[in-house]
Amino acid sequence: MPVPVPTARAPGALFRLVVVAVLGFASGLPLALTGQALQAWLSVEGVDIATIGFLSLVGLPYTFKFLWAPLMDRFELWPALGRRRGWLVLTQAALAGALWLLASISPTGALQVFALMAVAVAFISASQDVVIDAYRTDLLPPAERGLGASLNVLGYRLAMILSGGVALIWTDATQGSGWSWPQVYRLMAALMAGAALLSALVLPRLPPPAGPAAPRSSARNDLLGFAAVVAAVVVGYLATLHAFTPLARVLLGPWLAGTALAATLQARWIDLLALVFGLAFTLPLAAWAARRARFDTLISGLSSYFSQPGAAAFLLFIVLYKLGDAFAGALMTPFLLKSMAFASAEVGVVNKIIGLWLTLGGALLGGLLMLRLGLWRSLMLFGVLQGLSNLGFWWLATMGKGSLPGLLIPAFDWGFVSLSHATPVDGGLLMVIAFENLSGGMGTAAFLAFLMSLTQQRFTATQFAMLSAFASVGRVWVGPLAGVLAESIGWPVFFIVSTVLAVPALLMLWLMRPAVQRLEVIPGAPVDD
Repeated sequence: MPVPVPTARAPGALFRLVVVAVLGFASGLPLALTGQALQAWLSVEGVDIATIGFLSLVGLPYTFKFLWAPLMDRFELWPALGRRRGWLVLTQAALAGALWLLASISPTGALQVFALMAVAVAFISASQDVVIDAYRTDLLPPAERGLGASLNVLGYRLAMILSGGVALIWTDATQGSGWSWPQVYRLMAALMAGAALLSALVLPRLPPPAGPAAPRSSARNDLLGFAAVVAAVVVGYLATLHAFTPLARVLLGPWLAGTALAATLQARWIDLLALVFGLAFTLPLAAWAARRARFDTLISGLSSYFSQPGAAAFLLFIVLYKLGDAFAGALMTPFLLKSMAFASAEVGVVNKIIGLWLTLGGALLGGLLMLRLGLWRSLMLFGVLQGLSNLGFWWLATMGKGSLPGLLIPAFDWGFVSLSHATPVDGGLLMVIAFENLSGGMGTAAFLAFLMSLTQQRFTATQFAMLSAFASVGRVWVGPLAGVLAESIGWPVFFIVSTVLAVPALLMLWLMRPAVQRLEVIPGAPVDD
């Protein structure tokens, strides 16, 4: 059923949408710095692809942020700033400090310390996302959420153009500015400090939600509950390191010894099995610890979500919808830089700048199409396009460079970024990136609107954090598997596998059509409950 076009006659509608775009920028900036920009830094330093794949696990906080999101629902740090903005200022200021520290560590000289600091950046960034997601969902009325989702993606992708695209040009010694990656990270730290100042002085304070201003629970129980969950995670990490890794070595070692895989790749397969064992142990342990410690806000928020019809099915769909897309993109930067041997500036211009601008166009187009198509039809159409875009990378890996006529990007100097001389752009790379980013932008806009439609205002931070954490499972957790698979089976077969992984979500969406269509709202509909 089509969703009526919002009229935006309500006072402040334009300002609300601008705020959403600005917050999207603040969210996207550190994400690239623990993802594709970090992979580019590691690639330049000569780290192997399988290790880079495992280092995608620095993004683990994005998949567990719902564990501490209840504290952001429960506690108000600074009454003068309101329930959300106090947390926003704190996380953005902390991000500035963490990025500055990360810039001072060598990824080759102290890889473990570097990885732990990157995890800290991801933890603070995930915490910022919790607040931004809750703030945005509380700020936008239902009729504005489709367009708001598109503008959020707009700001998010603009930030990734800067931290993931322009940064690659800055670090190209031949064609770009010749910056070092530590210099780039220090600049991003300064930008996050500016974002904290902007959040403190400019963003509007939200009125309290209908009903309780915050979930009513024992502050002592919430703090003890969070501590219990952290303790469970530490126990799980130690068990993985000292028990499950040796067990995985015993189980896989004899079989791997009879293969032609390199010793380093064999070790990565053992690490992968140990990781699966560790997760199977740690997640139930953390759930048990939360219940025993009476982590009330977490339990109440999750119970409220799971009381909705089809809640578990929605969670499974959330994991699957972006899985194929995440699998293909998990190691995109190392694929283009190391395996395809494209120049850093060429990847920066095509994949990170031209490609991300196309994503912005896709996100805005997706938001406009959603106004006519409705939520279910948008998810289906954009999901099909996302899956097909993975075949473009299969074609690129099979055909190689120079299969299509290319372009020549002339030298330029825009002050903040420049190319010292004309840069050739491969035609096949440009075509594949264009299709992938257009379809990905549309899919992300529809998916974000879908997530917002599932939350309840009293537990926005907790519930949206849980939903977006499940959505990030593919982006974070497929990295180790992607790394060992790409080196084991080769890139062409790898991209075929990523395309197949997009099919289950579409089949599930077809079966869930009535449930998804019930989430489509019209102006004036109740927000929740």
